[in-house]
Amino acid sequence: MHVLKSVGVMSVAKIMGLLYGCMGLIFAPIFLLVGVLGSIAGEDRTPFAGVVGIVLAVLMPVLYGVTGFVSGAIGALLYNLLAKWVGGFELELGSLPAGPVAPYPIIPPASSGV
Repeated sequence: MHVLKSVGVMSVAKIMGLLYGCMGLIFAPIFLLVGVLGSIAGEDRTPFAGVVGIVLAVLMPVLYGVTGFVSGAIGALLYNLLAKWVGGFELELGSLPAGPVAPYPIIPPASSGV
């Protein structure tokens, strides 16, 4: 059994920022669609409703990425602090089986003889 005593704060922050940025890319088209539909269906027909939806859809991956970076850094700092007091995650690590790990045999390409 192995215990994870601490994590790299910047490492976790970078990964979380990238993960949240990718989620922002996934959710941006949904917000863009809702913004466009809202501007079409609105009774007052404000000209800036569609523009606001587009701007928010473009900014969403950046805002999600920054939020992920900050929350990842705070989470890593808290983990390091709490792991000192109560211990870290207990991990049971195993080894890979010996031999080929590919699900199919790797066959080298035939030479063309040119």
